[in-house]
Amino acid sequence: MIRAIFVTLVTFLYILVVGTPFLIHAWLTGNPETLYRVGVRGARMALWLAGIRIEVRGRENVPRGRAAIYMPNHQSNVDPAAVITVLPRVAVMAKREFFRVPVLGRGMIMCGFIPVERKNRERAIAAVERAVSALRAGTSFLGYPEGTRSPDGRLQAFKKGVFVMAIKSGALVVPMSVSGASKIMPKGEPVIRPGRIRITFQQPIDAGNYTMERRGELIQRTHDAIQKGLTPEEWPTEDAKDAFES
Repeated sequence: MIRAIFVTLVTFLYILVVGTPFLIHAWLTGNPETLYRVGVRGARMALWLAGIRIEVRGRENVPRGRAAIYMPNHQSNVDPAAVITVLPRVAVMAKREFFRVPVLGRGMIMCGFIPVERKNRERAIAAVERAVSALRAGTSFLGYPEGTRSPDGRLQAFKKGVFVMAIKSGALVVPMSVSGASKIMPKGEPVIRPGRIRITFQQPIDAGNYTMERRGELIQRTHDAIQKGLTPEEWPTEDAKDAFES
């Protein structure tokens, strides 16, 4: 718990002390790219302080010159920081609560991140449409198909929103297998344990080849690709094998 408190405090200090001047710079220049890089450096710093090592496989599967939606499984509060440090420049659809954090929230908006209110269907649909427009304009996204953290580290059923984005925009889907994060910071436990997170980029899938009627096929293919890079103890249980929620 002491490690978790220390990492959290240092990270918030970094956001306030380092992030604020770069936020002002981005506002004055209208260019958030330096601010984005500062944010990624902050994520790397937090991982280092926590004693977390990142192993990356399949970098050759990162597409060039075309918008993509990177879709990792979500095991822990630490894996978003790990994932963002190995991705090319992306925008993120995130819970609206994150946008209320001082400095961080304004920086996320300036970097093109999109807040989502999952309990408000109309606003959630509007957020998806904004993301579709951004994808068509060439912006890549990070999107979690499970929608929330796994309670036990096992791969969960997928929600359909990010796949609607992919099909409507004709973007590439890049499945990402995140393994080991649940052991570092299990859901519901206020601890961070040193350890290794393995991130594997699977082969891209062209969502432009799918229709909304064939959305289930795209979801199943993505689910299977992510599971391929996980350990057996991270696979779905026998009674939770459905790839997506009906």
